[in-house]
Amino acid sequence: MQALQIHRTLSRGKWYANLSAPLQSALAEQGQVRQLPPGQRLFSRGDCADGIYAVLSGCVQIVGTSRSGVDDKSVILTLIEPPDWFGEICLFDRQPRTHDAIADEPATLLHVRQHTLDTLFAQHPHYWREFGLLLTQKIRLMFGAIEDAALLPTPIRLIRRLVQMTEGYGIRCEQSGILGSRTVNVSQEKLSSILAISRQTVNQILKELENENLIGIRRGSLEILDLQTLKQKAQL
Repeated sequence: MQALQIHRTLSRGKWYANLSAPLQSALAEQGQVRQLPPGQRLFSRGDCADGIYAVLSGCVQIVGTSRSGVDDKSVILTLIEPPDWFGEICLFDRQPRTHDAIADEPATLLHVRQHTLDTLFAQHPHYWREFGLLLTQKIRLMFGAIEDAALLPTPIRLIRRLVQMTEGYGIRCEQSGILGSRTVNVSQEKLSSILAISRQTVNQILKELENENLIGIRRGSLEILDLQTLKQKAQL
């Protein structure tokens, strides 16, 4: 993948699109492209950090795991799709990785290594602010998810998450899904894991939305047919 193609993909994200041209060029040109087959682990909780990643194609799961012998459990916290970045927490505190990252499907990533970033920060200290904005972007989303889990009924919480996924969580430049249909590549099992509700509850809510002609249920994905009505139901 050429630097220009990488730049065009990343420019679909608000954070990268608002960077200065020199910083954009440094990330797109000095980053290394990596390919992951489905199910391959990129890193695990506790691993030493080495830079940040952007998803250029495919999808990466961020997974939380409780390791307690025979009762090991895992939960999908979020799905990272193009052109989103991840791994920036360790950039600031230099601590080990906080969660697992696993390819959900064939994925192409841009890896900007730590020593590359260290060189950029040494030459341009003001770049720290830009990466701070990337981090606060994620913190806002996290606080919103915590509040929704505590205050919203389960159906509204699920519908709100579908709307957010359709609109790229508000951190992408394009407004796909505002007009016409849009496919969200998420299975009912993954929605169940992300929202920490039962698979049966997810299916029941989705069936009700399908009966209202708001979504179409497909194998491994959902077609959003009426985003504006879904937003009203999600109280957005």
